[in-house]
Amino acid sequence: MGLIEGTLDTMFGGGRNVVRDTVEVFRENAEAAGQREAQLRGATLDQFAAEFAVPRRGLFDRMMDGLNRVPRPAMALGTLGLMVAAMVDPIWFASRMQGIALVPEPLWWLLGAIVSFYFGARHQAKGQEFNRSIAETLARAPVVQRNIGALRALESGFGSVAPAADLPPTGEGPNPALDAWRRGNG
Repeated sequence: MGLIEGTLDTMFGGGRNVVRDTVEVFRENAEAAGQREAQLRGATLDQFAAEFAVPRRGLFDRMMDGLNRVPRPAMALGTLGLMVAAMVDPIWFASRMQGIALVPEPLWWLLGAIVSFYFGARHQAKGQEFNRSIAETLARAPVVQRNIGALRALESGFGSVAPAADLPPTGEGPNPALDAWRRGNG
């Protein structure tokens, strides 16, 4: 009987378990794996909590964040609004666009630079030629004035309006298909 007792003492005595130690070489200890998994999940949640923690900010900071979110939706909705306005009241829209024609070209470049820098785009200076001056832009003012007068006459219902001086006469335009259509319906 001493032989079996000695063998069992050797295998399981002194806090050792030879069978368990041998099996763990071939198969993972489920309890230890569960503990490691719980530690991993806890560390992951701690990392996410630190990463997504929202610092308490003041009223001014929150108002500035809200104000910084306005320009993109305002430009998108404004563009859609212009398209709707062009369909609903073309005369009103065309007269506003004639006013925009008086904006000097350097001001358009400035606006383009501000908008492109605001949205984080690079402003590409290559190929930009500032060949029109303010005087050239203001030289177009009489044509714009005639066009606005013609639009107002159309809006108020007065008969036919002569085309502006810079427009080609009817039937002599650069579009042969449109000329043929005018001859057929005229």
